[in-house]
Amino acid sequence: MAELAAEVRAGDRRALSRALTLLESDETRADALFTALAGQAGRALRVGFTGPPGAGKSTLIEKLALRYRQRGHRIGILAVDPTSPFTGGALLGDRIRMGALGGDPDVFLRSMATRGHRGGLAAVAVEAADLLAIAGFDRLLVETVGVGQSELEVAGAVHLVVVVLVPEAGDAVQSLKAGLTEIGDLIVVNKADRPGAEGFAAEVQEALALRTGVERGLDPVPVLLTDAREGRGVDELMEALEAAASGAGERAAARRAGALKARLLGLLGEGAERRAEEALAGALDEEVEAITAGRTTPRRAAGRLLARLLGG
Repeated sequence: MAELAAEVRAGDRRALSRALTLLESDETRADALFTALAGQAGRALRVGFTGPPGAGKSTLIEKLALRYRQRGHRIGILAVDPTSPFTGGALLGDRIRMGALGGDPDVFLRSMATRGHRGGLAAVAVEAADLLAIAGFDRLLVETVGVGQSELEVAGAVHLVVVVLVPEAGDAVQSLKAGLTEIGDLIVVNKADRPGAEGFAAEVQEALALRTGVERGLDPVPVLLTDAREGRGVDELMEALEAAASGAGERAAARRAGALKARLLGLLGEGAERRAEEALAGALDEEVEAITAGRTTPRRAAGRLLARLLGG
């Protein structure tokens, strides 16, 4: 692991790929790798992209990455695809959708599957971003699954969040209810060539101004128009991200602390669930039978099982 850590720090792409694979598949060795990398953090700006499926997030990221490359930045991209609850597989098709980036040694694109993790990101996405930053990629673009209201986890993994909407989203106020806009540092109305795009953006901006003014006393969140397929508005988005980055540090640190707390509680829950299943195997079956027969309720059964697990 010490040798692999040194290769990752040196920016070796094959070593980075191996490290990311370890992160997804071998928890014990991944822990050893991060121990060897202790104290290494990198100085990358991390930007998350979230929003409904079909909003054009992949195309927007591709065009933004090309603009950043023109400025000499090294780009790391994490694109998260949903895992099928039926087959356990994932498409991982972002290398196809972002084909213009292929072959550039200063762009590293990794597709990751959620593997059943809810929240729009793979469970190891934060650590994966850490590896990319350590390897010397200074602009990290993270694309979430695109599943809707459950994608709020992205806020704890990045410095800035871009919420991508489309004119077809309909009523602007209804869009704000989804919760995604509450974590957004920038709102992008993509596919601006479509009818109603400017009107929809104006409605979103007006609703955001009302919400931020009344609820938080903050400046309204910027709303930008883009047509990612044609590249319109991408330069403006890049400039807005760079301008917002100067004030993102403290907010991002608070987000990261909250995300790490949730991650620790999640790991504790996973471990406790495994231990409970092992320790209460027979009792679980008995309680399931009692619930099925109508002799008890799931809440009462869980209380009894918890008491038994904790020794009374």
